[in-house]
Amino acid sequence: MSGIARTAGFYLLVGVIVLQAVFPFYYAVITSFKSGAAIFDVDYWPVTFSLGNYLSVMTQGPFARNVLNSILVSGMVVILSLAVAVTAAYALARIRFRGRTLLLMTILSVSMFPQIAVLAGLFEAVRTLGLYNSLWSLVLAYMIFTLPFTVWVLTAFMRELPVEIEEAAIMDGASPLTIVLRIFLPLMRPAMAATGLLAFIAAWNEFLFALSFISTDARRTVPVAIAFLSGATAFEIPWGNIMAASVIVTAPLIALVLVFQRRIVSGLVAGGVKG
Repeated sequence: MSGIARTAGFYLLVGVIVLQAVFPFYYAVITSFKSGAAIFDVDYWPVTFSLGNYLSVMTQGPFARNVLNSILVSGMVVILSLAVAVTAAYALARIRFRGRTLLLMTILSVSMFPQIAVLAGLFEAVRTLGLYNSLWSLVLAYMIFTLPFTVWVLTAFMRELPVEIEEAAIMDGASPLTIVLRIFLPLMRPAMAATGLLAFIAAWNEFLFALSFISTDARRTVPVAIAFLSGATAFEIPWGNIMAASVIVTAPLIALVLVFQRRIVSGLVAGGVKG
């Protein structure tokens, strides 16, 4: 009887956690199909179905361009982060040099600083480089926080790969770059999928830097664009458009997580065995 009670309690706890995580998105979806005063009616089941909010948010204003900006910025962050992290992970995991552990800990400690603590310094750097109001300013800022985690996970994962593979490649005359690209890169696909997706989500959802470094509506990313969908008073705020925009920018992330969930779990677990 105690075993049945523990099982029932476990599934009850899982159900509560899933409900708490899924319900806000579910309510945003059913609200996004409402229009007019019906938006303020509390309904837990779909009662109306209208695509007016989606058509409005995509055709009025530069929101479609904002979505494209987020895709470009997040994609560049993932590509550059993985390219730098793979080579850095090879050096930190395979090459012995003095201060290697200290360097790895220093890289990880960079991600511990809150965004607001480095905002002023980053703003000056962005302005000095002439990147203000440019998407490249966001790529630069986001990589500062995605690279430490990416390097840490890929380094731990690469340490678990058999040394014999690398030794055999060296005996065949392979250069370090060839070893990384032709041997280690295919073996690191689970870890790269996990870290790449997490870097993409972090860049997609970031708000503070996107608000500070971009000044024109056409170059904003989706979190800031949604924040600017507002009216003069609470009753003038286009809640339907906000809900529709939230669904538009959240659905792709959910789809990516569902598609790559096995690679995410295997990559993080394999990289965390001795990390």
